Amino acid sequence: MLAGLGVILAALAGLWMVQGLGPGNRAFLLELRAAKLAALVIVATAIGTATILFQTVAANRVLTPSIMGFDALYVLLQTALVASIGGSGLAALPAAPRFAAEIALMTALAAVLFGTLLLRGARDVPRMILTGVILGVMFRSVSGFLGRVMDPNEYAVVQAVSFASFNRVETALLPHAGLATAVALVLAWRLSRRLDVLALGRDPALSLGLPHARVLIAALALVAVLVSVSTALVGPVAFFGLIVSGLAHGLMRDARHAVLLPASALLAAILLVGGQWLFERQLGQAATLSVVVEFAGGLFFLYLLVKGRIR
Repeated sequence: MLAGLGVILAALAGLWMVQGLGPGNRAFLLELRAAKLAALVIVATAIGTATILFQTVAANRVLTPSIMGFDALYVLLQTALVASIGGSGLAALPAAPRFAAEIALMTALAAVLFGTLLLRGARDVPRMILTGVILGVMFRSVSGFLGRVMDPNEYAVVQAVSFASFNRVETALLPHAGLATAVALVLAWRLSRRLDVLALGRDPALSLGLPHARVLIAALALVAVLVSVSTALVGPVAFFGLIVSGLAHGLMRDARHAVLLPASALLAAILLVGGQWLFERQLGQAATLSVVVEFAGGLFFLYLLVKGRIR
């Protein structure tokens, strides 16, 4: 199954690169398409992997990092940065150091806030979910307050990073985002067996000798890095990871993270590359992929809730 998904992704990538190439400057077009393809694959891999990791930590397949406020935390950081140094100051910052600082700060804050939350609420999942949602609302409220008191022109800069757009990609960040995502994937792969034990629950994991607290914090740190990478490239995406994780569990029918992690990454890349190819090359940008993804993800979220209640 994994090999088949890889073949589908390779075929879509080839179609994305070569379809519609005219007799003009092909090298220029191929360079632009390669950069956008790399961004789509990086974002898809980051979102798919982060969702699987977070659902394992939270012991709930209905949750995504966005629901618990990870994206809201990133938008708050961006809003505070624009409010303090302005949009022109933000644009003047070197891309690589800013990107590294954002990931480091995001990871540290997420580990402190959500790590403490999950460790204290490991036996009370409803309280953990409620607290995470409240924190997300608080982050969004603070971002909204800062947006109201800043200059409208500066607020337009904040708006640009508050909504997902797969057509707006910071190509200068691609090498750094790719490196950060690759490192996170390697670390997640090395944790895969421990994550299998973690998914059994706190008490069984402790009885099997798993350092439960350390694995929780490590998984949360990886989630924070991956979410910050995807958000920095295209903006916050709420429900896409939910679709990918649901497809990965349904298609693979295997609870091992050594299977789920690559499956979710491949499925996410197939959906993003295929969806962007459809909307951009076939429909002439008649619709926006991010809007369709969020709508479908919201419906899938409601389906999971109803299915859970029926059971």
